[in-house]
Amino acid sequence: MDLETLKKKLSSFKTPGGHLKKVSDELLLEILKAWEEWQGGTTKFYTSIGTSQRQFAQHLGKAKKLKREGHGAAGFEEVIAAEFGPVEGAAAAHGPCNIELVWDGGKLIRFAKVETLVDFLKQAA
Repeated sequence: MDLETLKKKLSSFKTPGGHLKKVSDELLLEILKAWEEWQGGTTKFYTSIGTSQRQFAQHLGKAKKLKREGHGAAGFEEVIAAEFGPVEGAAAAHGPCNIELVWDGGKLIRFAKVETLVDFLKQAA
């Protein structure tokens, strides 16, 4: 997103004294995304959104916490495996799955194709 647009959005949360109050979670996540993509110096970034590092540090920390907790992330979509035909050889002893992944808490997840595993890992990240 354009930093000028973020600056305008952020200005709606400034008090007459110039302090930031009650910044929405959605805006914080947008600014965090812009921050992560920013290639220049930190001072120039803060100037571009109309604030200073000292003024925005607490809000940036809140945005990082929101991101860690999963706010603003796309919902998890269940991957449904298609029906498989007869399996031959060594694979028959282990079922139609070629890849096994041990997930948190010792849960075992099986994938028939590498593409399905990659899609799952992208969604989980």
